[in-house]
Amino acid sequence: MATVVAFHAHPDDEVILTGGTLARAAAGGHRVVVVTATDGRIQNDESGFRLDELQSSASILGVDRVECLGYADSGYGPLFYPDPPGRVRFGRADVEEAAQRLAAILGEEDADLLLSYPPNGGYGHRDHVQVHRVGKRGAELAATPRVLEATMPRELLVCIGHLARLLRLPAPYEPDVARTAYTPRANITHHIDVFRFARQKRDAFAAHRSQIGESGVGARMYGVLLRVPPQVFGLLFPREWFVDPALPAGAASRDIFD
Repeated sequence: MATVVAFHAHPDDEVILTGGTLARAAAGGHRVVVVTATDGRIQNDESGFRLDELQSSASILGVDRVECLGYADSGYGPLFYPDPPGRVRFGRADVEEAAQRLAAILGEEDADLLLSYPPNGGYGHRDHVQVHRVGKRGAELAATPRVLEATMPRELLVCIGHLARLLRLPAPYEPDVARTAYTPRANITHHIDVFRFARQKRDAFAAHRSQIGESGVGARMYGVLLRVPPQVFGLLFPREWFVDPALPAGAASRDIFD
């Protein structure tokens, strides 16, 4: 059996990008660890409930250990807030220092595999870009044998955006962001079937209630998704994707441990 450490920027990212894969690994008897760079708080006076939601999500997915590096959320968009008192926003954290924190966990776990992000952080969020930098360096420091970068097919996101606009629904990304987001399908090396773990992924996503919202079109759409039967949820989200930088583009692996 192997140990996989999934390194994410914020609570809830572990479900969106890797929830089914983590549940599949845990069901296979592998040890699963989730590390987030931030606790999801932008200001110090905000409640720490997002870490509670992360613990609930991790429990549903079968995760064995959850850790947070303790950085502040940098926020998304052009405005980069100053650091809150006593804490550093992850987007401007010293890469070497953060990588040492991550490497300590990788070393404690004797990790066989680190799940991280691609160089563009998926969609350009400064914390996600920093996850790539810190994850890459952390794996080097800990001599972790393999790194996979969690991603999505860029073409799929563009198609979803077109469909959402036709149906007058909120698109996940603006068109100019989607055109350069994540990874071209031809470069993806791992296509993971997570259909059997749809119930866990749906329920883990629902654990992050604070991110779903209570009103508006987006909240109603998420509410519908969380009420659909697991089989339907699995048909809507049947796969998760990764890139192994050490493999040639387009390699067709079906298991993260291949």
